[in-house]
Amino acid sequence: QVQLVESGGGLVQAGGSLRLSCVASGSIASINGMGWYRQAPGKQRELVARIATGGSTNYADSVKGRFTISRDNAKNTVYLQMNSLKPEDTAVYYCKVEALSGLYYLAYWGQGTQVTVSS
Repeated sequence: QVQLVESGGGLVQAGGSLRLSCVASGSIASINGMGWYRQAPGKQRELVARIATGGSTNYADSVKGRFTISRDNAKNTVYLQMNSLKPEDTAVYYCKVEALSGLYYLAYWGQGTQVTVSS
């Protein structure tokens, strides 16, 4: 079993910055992709950013140029640096990790961390 613990959310004014962290622990043989998703009230959960094992990244168009995803494989940790935050970035942010379980990679989710951007 894999556990994910997120941190770094909070309240920030528009234009400000936050850095989210997500640490994976437990029975981890191998981790593939790591990513961040978000869900605003009344909306579906959406991909914010994902980083593959080799470091390649992809971002939602709405955050390109403002957010940066990175990972530390030795620490099983993924980060999301969020700059130039906007009120529309307000959401619960979830970490997702694809970890090897037996022969397959399974998706594990964190509990979510609230990010609120005031105007």
